[in-house]
Amino acid sequence: QLQLVESGGGLVQPGGSLRLSCVASGSSPSLAKLAVGWFRQAAGQERESVACISWGDGAPYYTDLAKGRFTISGDVAENTVYLQMNSLKPEDTAIYYCAADSQSVCPIATWREYWGQGTQVTVSS
Repeated sequence: QLQLVESGGGLVQPGGSLRLSCVASGSSPSLAKLAVGWFRQAAGQERESVACISWGDGAPYYTDLAKGRFTISGDVAENTVYLQMNSLKPEDTAIYYCAADSQSVCPIATWREYWGQGTQVTVSS
């Protein structure tokens, strides 16, 4: 079973930056055979997608909230996917989760297989 562990969250002032990490471990395909996405859920809100990277098509994907501010990247050798977040706003405050999907292409991923426990990001002055 694949295990995902997020880290890198914390308290940051508006306009600041954070880099989140998602480390995969356990018996599973390598990241090269997976799509890996970042999601977030604010208190009292629905979960929303942030970004995705897939080696099935070699492309990163971003939702509107992330474009121009966030960058997703991966290191297959380290089994790690990153989310670099810049120009953070209070509305970015949420628990951030990573997830993996064996369909390997972000647009068709179902996100039913593997999820981490999340890391808290708080943007406040």
